[in-house]
Amino acid sequence: MDALHNLLNAEALLQSFGPWALAGIAVVIFIESGVLFPFLPGDSLLVTAAILAPQLGLGRPQIWIVAALAAVAGDQVGYHLGLGFGRRFFKPDARVLRTDRLEEAEAFFNKYGALALILGRFIPIVRTYVPVAAGTAGLPFRRFVVWNTLGALTWVTSMVLVGTFLGGIPGIAKNIELLAIVIVLVSVTPVLISFWRKRSKAKAEVARELDSIDTLEESEV
Repeated sequence: MDALHNLLNAEALLQSFGPWALAGIAVVIFIESGVLFPFLPGDSLLVTAAILAPQLGLGRPQIWIVAALAAVAGDQVGYHLGLGFGRRFFKPDARVLRTDRLEEAEAFFNKYGALALILGRFIPIVRTYVPVAAGTAGLPFRRFVVWNTLGALTWVTSMVLVGTFLGGIPGIAKNIELLAIVIVLVSVTPVLISFWRKRSKAKAEVARELDSIDTLEESEV
């Protein structure tokens, strides 16, 4: 349980890296960006790192550069996994590589096209699977590189700027765990909205089917 807490808690995770905090940030962002492990605190990690930069002995420009490079590289891996293997990694009953998660990312990509590589950066889980969906869909590599880079820079810059701003507010560093919870709640809101919409749609479809059955039975009588 302590290991899981440290993995999901951005402050604890940063502290566990010790003098290798910058390398740790790079590894987490790289993995979450496209190496098919979406349950890492990417958003809160970047914001927290920017807030605690002085205590960690890091400069915020360092965090920005390393995180941006890791985000671009992680998506490159995801794209080539999708291009080379498509859906073969995914199973309906898998714990992590579930088919429905890929299908959600594919629907998101089909709706927004290459722009999904920017918008998807701000949505946990979708962030990890969109580059795979882009590769599966056969998005031309040059277009992918451009939109992937724009998405990485937009996301990392936004998170680091938020952390820089919050870091200047007295008392924030002492309440970092509460702040991390708020960040996580805000970041997962789009996922919860999507889940609610799907559930409502499924209920409406079931209701329509029941109504049609009742109508058919009444007509037969």
